[in-house]
Amino acid sequence: MSAFWRGKRVLVTGHTGFKGAWLSLWLTRLGAEVHGFALPPGTTPALFDQLGLAAVMDHRLGDIRDAGAVRSAVEAVQPDVVLHLAAQSLVRRSYREPVETWAVNVQGTVHLLDALRTLERTCAVVIVTTDKVYQNREWSHAYREGDRLGGHDPYSASKAATELAVSSYRSAFFEGSPVRIASARAGNVIGGGDWAEDRIVPDIVRALGRGEPVAIRNPAAVRPWQHVLEPLSGYLSLARQLFETGDPALTSAFNFGPEPGDVRTVSDLVDAALSRWPGQREASAEAGAPHEAGLLGLTIDRAAAVLDWYPRWRFDDTVAATIDWYRQVEGGADPRTVSLDQIEMYGTP
Repeated sequence: MSAFWRGKRVLVTGHTGFKGAWLSLWLTRLGAEVHGFALPPGTTPALFDQLGLAAVMDHRLGDIRDAGAVRSAVEAVQPDVVLHLAAQSLVRRSYREPVETWAVNVQGTVHLLDALRTLERTCAVVIVTTDKVYQNREWSHAYREGDRLGGHDPYSASKAATELAVSSYRSAFFEGSPVRIASARAGNVIGGGDWAEDRIVPDIVRALGRGEPVAIRNPAAVRPWQHVLEPLSGYLSLARQLFETGDPALTSAFNFGPEPGDVRTVSDLVDAALSRWPGQREASAEAGAPHEAGLLGLTIDRAAAVLDWYPRWRFDDTVAATIDWYRQVEGGADPRTVSLDQIEMYGTP
């Protein structure tokens, strides 16, 4: 697969975010010509800066809500592959800023899809949404790609609407087109270099770094935890096969998540983290806290059958790699070196 990426023009939206930075680093290592389009990094520190990515890729600042800027980027890059990660991706923030969340996630994606209509070359497009696109009924079974879309909070609902926009554009404008579009729904992603607000791993790391107990809001909540490299390998595999084969079966939605046994509670995640970085934990009841799903899992049978994609790291491996990244960097290790070492350990996508 490495040979495929060598010299490919790849447009990554949201490259300054956590997942986007890991993806951009991996693509540069694979020899791709990486072009980014995103707002400036939204956290301090920011993984994008820690990895020194501005020096090794085409770093374009722009707002996905600006249709003209998106169109200009697509026309300038003339991409072979587009990996669309730009999003407002925080559930709790979506309650505070619902209009911005809908504008970024839905209208921003529509701007990209509309700009891609100008391309007259083969281009594989992977639109990244989320495991939260499904109408969550707190079922014990994992969700399949054909299950009903929905969403209680603005983030989840906006991503479900994004899936509808992708399906509409694909049917209305891209049938028979050299532009091939799929969507990817990933589980709860963790990994080194995530500094976002209201996410469990950054909250754990910040608490332990200050010598404080780790506060747990929803210890019994169940999530499909996976290391960031897992879904990224899925996105890369899907994009490559879209480009190489043009198989219509690929122009659809795919779940990327962990093995069923690795769908664990928040409490399990905290305990595993504390086994790598000793500390204390405490319950944190929050009066009037916004609704968040209690039980969520994904079926990844389709990715396995169609793409021959399987997760490589189990739950303990995932937590170990994540916490070790933070501890090494806190100890003075170079974040780029640590990240490249973990990519090497994970293997070729």
